[in-house]
Amino acid sequence: MTAPVYFLSHGTAFLLQNDSRVRDYWRKIGQEALDNGCKGVIMMAAHWNVTGDNQVKVAMKTQPGMMPLTNAHPDIWKNFKPNTDLKTGQRVIEMLNGAGIEAEADNQFDWMIDSEIALVGMFGDKCPPTVIISQNAYWDPWFHARIGTAIRSLREEGYLIIGSGGGTHNLYRTEWHYALKYRDVFAMESPPDPTNLEFRQALQDVICKTGGGPELKRGLCRLMKHPYFRDAHGTDEHYVSACFVAGAIGEPEDRGAKGVLGAEVWELRSQCESQFSIGCWESVSSIKV
Repeated sequence: MTAPVYFLSHGTAFLLQNDSRVRDYWRKIGQEALDNGCKGVIMMAAHWNVTGDNQVKVAMKTQPGMMPLTNAHPDIWKNFKPNTDLKTGQRVIEMLNGAGIEAEADNQFDWMIDSEIALVGMFGDKCPPTVIISQNAYWDPWFHARIGTAIRSLREEGYLIIGSGGGTHNLYRTEWHYALKYRDVFAMESPPDPTNLEFRQALQDVICKTGGGPELKRGLCRLMKHPYFRDAHGTDEHYVSACFVAGAIGEPEDRGAKGVLGAEVWELRSQCESQFSIGCWESVSSIKV
């Protein structure tokens, strides 16, 4: 089976607990992955960044620690155990090196909420074999797209490629008072800023009107020059994982793969937690070239 790719806004851990379409969507796509024999997950999240030109790291710790998801009830995540896929991780390192990217193993990396929230939301306490790739702290969109391109063939083996970040994610503008006082991240006294709404629409247009192919890769990389990008993303790390995903489904033969906004909710007034899929589960024999 050839797997789709996902760009998931991981949001806060409240999303695992509070009723929303996002929580329902995570459960849906997780079950679809299991039903289609998903071999594992290849993920680039947002909080792990390494310095150095052309460099990334791949998580290869045998028994990594887990960052507590303190904004969700412990019953939701206490039995979740990180599951590092060492064999596939080594393959990923070799594939990246073969593409001219300086990738190396990190045997000390412990998992963080940027990967845990989506995996718990999708798979509950039964984490599939997972490879986590770091970002590069220069946040060049084209470089991160190259990473996705280098490992795109793993989709044909049934590996799910996920970018975990945010549709709009500007922590300089989030409003926490309702979350801190009432544990309500959805409450807002006024709508999101027009600049955030405009960028959110631009992101949806690129993914859903373009679908897979080189145009998706160009469109998502170019959005970092959108006039409202910096309003929507105070820093770059929650966006470039979308460029990684675009690289994984951004070749000419990927044209025709449908981009879908599966679910969405606004948190903390300024965070748009959009959930995008590109492509779908399909047998290799049914793929048109």
